[in-house]
Amino acid sequence: MTYQELDAKLVNSLLGDGRASLRSIGEELDVSVTTVSNHLRDLETEGVIRGYSPVLDYDKLGYDVTAIIQLKVEGPALPEITETLRQEDQMISVYEVTGSYDVIAIGKFTDTDDMNGQIKTILADADVRESNTSVVLNAATENEQFDLDTE
Repeated sequence: MTYQELDAKLVNSLLGDGRASLRSIGEELDVSVTTVSNHLRDLETEGVIRGYSPVLDYDKLGYDVTAIIQLKVEGPALPEITETLRQEDQMISVYEVTGSYDVIAIGKFTDTDDMNGQIKTILADADVRESNTSVVLNAATENEQFDLDTE
């Protein structure tokens, strides 16, 4: 098994169970605990694995409204706007994109009033030229990750 293949299998194992012990991963991959530990440390150092966190069901926590907010921004203000959005707790994803809009942000809100307040705050920025907001009716899939190829 190559170094890269072992890394991919290690990542896939963690995607299946992020709380698995090094020993159980070693047994699954048929390598020593030390090998698993070394590879895991390298993946963390390289930034491939950036952390370990739970996957939350925001609906069950009272965040029933998901909004996709598209913004047209004055060119020089783009980094400032994306940083401002990134710092908002309820914005779970912020992207600079090509196409008709410059920024797409995805936010989770407790209700439409909460969403409306956040959108009004965003639109108060003079560098935001235009916005378009879509409210998600049904999330067919969310927070999905995929296994890496190991062949």
